[in-house]
This record gives sequence, C-alpha cells and structure tokens, in this order.
Amino acid sequence: MENLIEANPKIMFGKPVIKGTRITVELILQKLAAGESVEDVLSQHPRLTREQVLACVDFAVKSLQADFVYPLVTETV
Repeated sequence: MENLIEANPKIMFGKPVIKGTRITVELILQKLAAGESVEDVLSQHPRLTREQVLACVDFAVKSLQADFVYPLVTETV
C-alpha cells in the first residue's frame, strides 16, 4: 500500500497525497474521523479506489509507529 502515497514538495506543499492526485492523506483522514464511511469518500471522489483510501489509514498508522513521539499541546487560558 505504501506506493499509493507520495510526498512531493511541488504538490500540495509536500503534504502526503494519494499518488497521481492532489487529494491529501489529511483530507481523507479528516473525512473518516468525522464519521464518513469509506463508501461516502468513494462516492465524493469517484476516481479513488478503496485500496487508496485504506492506504491513507495505513500511512497514518505507520507514521504513528515511528520512534518520534508527537506531543499534544493544549493551551490554557
């Protein structure tokens, strides 16, 4: 699934995208996190495949498995 995602500084400011598109992994993950189903995403983006959408989830999992921990910053007022 890794070959379905690419990051190129000339496309979407280097954000990871579904290869051959300008659709960011971030956008797909936001839609899924908001409660949209894979079928919803596919109906909104008919050129995408289920495999590409799942590759976005796989990319996120592998990113979080990296050795670097991303701390959550919460501002208090």
